[in-house]
Amino acid sequence: MLSSVTLSHLPPYHSVPRTTTSENLRTFNSPFELKQVHAQLIKTGTPLSTLPLTRVGFVCALNSSFSYAQRIFECVEKPEIVVWNSCLRIFAESDSPTDAISFFYRLRQFAVLPDHFTCSFVLKACARSLDMYSGIVVHVYIEKLGFQSNVILQNMIVNLYAVCGAMGDARLLFEKMSQRDVVTWNIMITQMIKRKDIDGAYDLFSRMPERSIRSWTLMIAGYVQCGKPKEAISLFLEMEKAGQKANEVTVVAVLTACADLCALDLGRRVHEYSNQSGFQRNNRISNTLIDMYVKCGCLEDASRVFDETQERTIVSWSAMIAGFAMHGQGGEALKLYGEMIQTGMKPNDVTFVGLLHACSHMGLVEKGREFFSCMTRVYNIQPKIEHYGCMVDLFSRAGLLQEAHEFITNMPIKPNGVIWGAVLGGCRVHKNIKLAEEAIKHISELDPLNDGYYVVLSNVYAEAGRWEEVAKIRKLMKDQGVKKSPGWSSITVDGVVHEFVAGDQTHPQAEEIFKVWEKLLVKMKLKGYVPNTSVILLDVEEKEKEKFLYRHSEKLALVFGLMNTRPGIPIRIMKNLRVCEDCHATLKLLSAIENREIIVRDRNRFHCFKDGVCNCRDYW
Repeated sequence: MLSSVTLSHLPPYHSVPRTTTSENLRTFNSPFELKQVHAQLIKTGTPLSTLPLTRVGFVCALNSSFSYAQRIFECVEKPEIVVWNSCLRIFAESDSPTDAISFFYRLRQFAVLPDHFTCSFVLKACARSLDMYSGIVVHVYIEKLGFQSNVILQNMIVNLYAVCGAMGDARLLFEKMSQRDVVTWNIMITQMIKRKDIDGAYDLFSRMPERSIRSWTLMIAGYVQCGKPKEAISLFLEMEKAGQKANEVTVVAVLTACADLCALDLGRRVHEYSNQSGFQRNNRISNTLIDMYVKCGCLEDASRVFDETQERTIVSWSAMIAGFAMHGQGGEALKLYGEMIQTGMKPNDVTFVGLLHACSHMGLVEKGREFFSCMTRVYNIQPKIEHYGCMVDLFSRAGLLQEAHEFITNMPIKPNGVIWGAVLGGCRVHKNIKLAEEAIKHISELDPLNDGYYVVLSNVYAEAGRWEEVAKIRKLMKDQGVKKSPGWSSITVDGVVHEFVAGDQTHPQAEEIFKVWEKLLVKMKLKGYVPNTSVILLDVEEKEKEKFLYRHSEKLALVFGLMNTRPGIPIRIMKNLRVCEDCHATLKLLSAIENREIIVRDRNRFHCFKDGVCNCRDYW
C-alpha cells in the first residue's frame, strides 16, 4: 500500500463538482474511497474524465486495485501509460525511489508497454537508490524497444553505471555511443573527478567538441579538490579567454584556489565580478570570500565582507573567528564569539577549533580549558581529534609539557601524528629531549613518512650539541626513505608567482637580489642586527652558518618584493615551513627600515610585520 508520506506529493482532489459528490468525498486516498466517488459519478452521469487520473493511478498503483485503475483509464481518451508515467515520476522523486522500481515491475506484470519517459523515471529511481540490477533490466528494455538512439536515456544509463561504481561499464557505453551531447561528457568528467582521477577527467575535457559553463566549472573545482590550485586558476583564465562567463559555482571554486595560492589580485578581480553579477546574496560566495581574504593576509577585507553579509550563517561566524585567530588577533576572535552568542547563533565544532587556535596562539591556557569544557557541558558537542590537537598545542606552546602528556594519555580517542607532533614542537621550544624522544617513537608508527617531525627532533638534538644523535636521525630518515622537504617561499607580483628555495640562484634576478640584500644587511647592522646563527643546525664554521642564514627563502622573497613593487605596497609571502627566529627578527627590522607592511603566511599562522613589530608578539 502507498504510504501517507507518498500521497502527500499529490494535490488534494477538487476536480469533481460539488453537485456530484458529498463534501467528505471530494478527496480520496484509498481504492475504497475512489469507488465511492466513481459510483457517485455514474449516478450523476458525470464523465470519468473529470477524475484526477494521476491520483487514480497513484492510489491503485502498488496494491490489488491496479486492474481497477486500468478499467477506468479504458473509459477515457488519454493513453494509460501517460498516467502511469506521472505516478512513476512522483515515486522516483519521492523519499522512497524504490517504490518507482517496484511499480515498474508491476507495470510489466500487467503488460503495460513502457515508453522512453517510463524508462527515464525508472533510471532516475535506480540511480538514486543505487540499484544497478534494475538499471540493467531497464537498459535491456531500452535496447529491445529501440530507444538506444535517445541520448537522454543513454546519458542516464552512463550515469547509473558510474554512480553504482561500474566505471568500466560506464566508460564502455560512453565510447560506444553514436551520439553524445555536452551532458554525456559532463557525466563522465564528474564521476572521474569523484574518483580522484583528475588527469583522466582532463583528458576527456580536452576532447570535448563543445563545453558548457558546467564543464569548465567541473574541471576547475576538480583541480581545487585534488589539491591543484595552480591548474584550477590556469583553467579559469583559459575559460575567460574562451568567452565563458563564470556562474556562482565557478566563483566559489576560483576563490578557493585563490585562497590556497594566496592569489590576491585574481581574488579581488573575481570578487568585483561577483558583485557586478549580483551574487552578493550568495552566502557560500560570501563565506569563501572571507576565507580567501583571510588566507591572503587581508584581514580588513575579510571583516568588510563579513560586515556586509546580510544573512550570516555559522560558517560565516566561524570563518571570521578562525581568521582572527590565524592573524594573531585572539582578542578579536573571542570578542566576535561573544557577539555571535548574543545574536542567538549556536557554535558548532568548527567554531571551537577557531577559538582554541586563538587561545593557543595567545597563550590563553585557562580560557582554552574553559572553551574545551564548554563544548560538551553547554553545547553537547563531542570533541574531535582537531579539538584535542588544539589543546595539546596550547599546553605544549605554553611549556606545560607534562600536562600535555597527561592530556594525551587520558584522551578517549587514539592520538594521531599531529597531536604528538604538537608535543614535539613544544619540546623543541622548551628543550625537553626526553619527551621529544617519546613523541618521535609514537610518530614513527603513526606517520612514518612525514619528514617534518624527524627534522624537529634533529633540531632538538642539534640545539643541545648532540651531533651524533643528529647523524643517527639523518641515517634513520635515509633508511626509511624519508626525504627532507625543502623550505620554499613564494610571492606574487603582477599576477606572476615567484618561488624561492633556500640559497636559490636559479631566479633570473638572483644576482641583483643578493646585491640588494648586502645593502639591506648594512642598514640592519647599523640598527643593531646580529645574525642568530643558532638556527642553522649544522656542525660548520660560524661564517658558513651566516652564509646559509642570509639565503633563507623568505629573505630572498622579501628582497625580490622590495625590488619589484612600489614603495608603500604591502608585501605578501607564503612559506611552507615555520619562520625561523632570525628571519622573524629580520622581517621585523626591515618592516621599519623600508616602511613596509610585510605579511608572511607560514605553516601555522600569519605574521604581520609593521613598524618593527609582529602581530604574534614573538609567541609562535
